[in-house]
Amino acid sequence: MRAAVYRGREDLVVDDVAEPSCGPGQIKVKVAHNGICGTDLHEYYAGPIFVPTEPHPLTGYRLPLTLGHEFAGAITEVGEGVRDLAVGDRVTIEPVYRCGQCAACQVGHYNICRLIGFHGLMAPGGMAEYTVVPAWMAHRLPDSISPELGALVEPMAVAYHAARLSEVHEDSTAVVFGAGPIGIGIWFALRGLGVEAITVVEPSAERRTALAALGADDVIDPTATDPVDHLVRRTRGHGVDAAFDAAGTEASVKAGMGCLGARKRLVAVAIYERPLVTDLLRLVMNESQVQGSLCYTSVDYRAVIDLMSRGHYDTTGWVAHVPIDQVVEEGFAALRAGRKMKVLVDP
Repeated sequence: MRAAVYRGREDLVVDDVAEPSCGPGQIKVKVAHNGICGTDLHEYYAGPIFVPTEPHPLTGYRLPLTLGHEFAGAITEVGEGVRDLAVGDRVTIEPVYRCGQCAACQVGHYNICRLIGFHGLMAPGGMAEYTVVPAWMAHRLPDSISPELGALVEPMAVAYHAARLSEVHEDSTAVVFGAGPIGIGIWFALRGLGVEAITVVEPSAERRTALAALGADDVIDPTATDPVDHLVRRTRGHGVDAAFDAAGTEASVKAGMGCLGARKRLVAVAIYERPLVTDLLRLVMNESQVQGSLCYTSVDYRAVIDLMSRGHYDTTGWVAHVPIDQVVEEGFAALRAGRKMKVLVDP
């Protein structure tokens, strides 16, 4: 079968590899689409970062391996002991490996397991024609959800988890810094939670246009409009109830903290390549909070699938497809150059 095999920094080859076999407790999935994540970009251009160079303690896999942790498809085989899934079921995959023993796992926060692993980073993933996963990773997709949307459940669950952690409600105001896939996902998640007063801050004209076309009514360019001044005016001096950093820059964090209302929180959901300077005095004087957000749990998956089944998400203008043989040139390189916003690889 064809698979995109990661061998190290800027070394990703599409090759013929052995089709995986299905063991006890596992399912085999014929992949419909697999999204390229920002984490995949970091791995390709600066890695290995998360992909282990020694056997991972939960999966036993190490470099080289097939990338891909955002995917959906149809089950073609079920292993011994699998009772609640069947061949032909359409599924999306929640790709988190966890130990089940650490303190975080025991209270249900397996997304911060001390040994956390991801299918497609710590085990051969979905950027291939077929992949095999533990059956407990699968979430069935209703007929109303397309395979394209199914492949987006994972990044949209990342965004939904961040929105939940902010503790917003219907009357809340919010700002999202960054209109990449996660920033767009946060906008969708906030609207799904009933929040209407949302500002999105994004320097890219193409991204601003795409988001406005989806229905966002307050999208600003931080190079032309100061986000803090804009939001102080928009909230009549109160500041926003929640700020989300999906940009991962020092400027976005500083602006996010600057526009927070008293005792409100900034949710950090970006991948930060280097430590940032934080104005702790402002945190003290405003009694603000900074909340980290890492991936998701099944609660977020179920919520996103429910919203998708009701037509809440729209891929128009920001999702592109590429065949697997063009994954580097039209996938990774296009994303890095800003020519595309979100790419799904079609094996």
